[in-house]
Amino acid sequence: MGKMLLSVFFGLVVVMAGVSTSFAHHAGGVEIGDLDTGSVAGNSFKELTVDQELNAVEIGGLNAWYPPATIMDFKVRPGRPVVLKVTNKSTTTEHGFLLTADESYGAPTVLKAQLVLKPGETKYIGIPTSDLFYATHGVTLVYKCHLHPAHVGGKLLMIK
Repeated sequence: MGKMLLSVFFGLVVVMAGVSTSFAHHAGGVEIGDLDTGSVAGNSFKELTVDQELNAVEIGGLNAWYPPATIMDFKVRPGRPVVLKVTNKSTTTEHGFLLTADESYGAPTVLKAQLVLKPGETKYIGIPTSDLFYATHGVTLVYKCHLHPAHVGGKLLMIK
């Protein structure tokens, strides 16, 4: 009986340690919403500057997220949350948007924002800067349409 209690107690310690290592990422986390109702880290999307606009577009018969590369310099940028505006410019087709720090999407602490946009729809994604850096071991985030794997995605490069 003593061994079982020790095992259960040890299991709780492991679970608690696991929670504490990912707690910072989930403290603010990625928020997705509309301009009027969305917020991140206690700040309304309306009060924040949009850092980048990303659009699902068709260029020469090819569907893509535009621009294909984005650079954000955090050496000169204040520490406010990052806000991305994502818009589906299509008039007929839904498109997905997936933003992640890891293309394998494996670890629970990996930054991941995923949504589906109706034709013409716009959403905002807010990420606290602390969570952004905690969740990205490198300096690159990948964005793409998770509904249509053949569509061209892009990369967000962060200069720290």
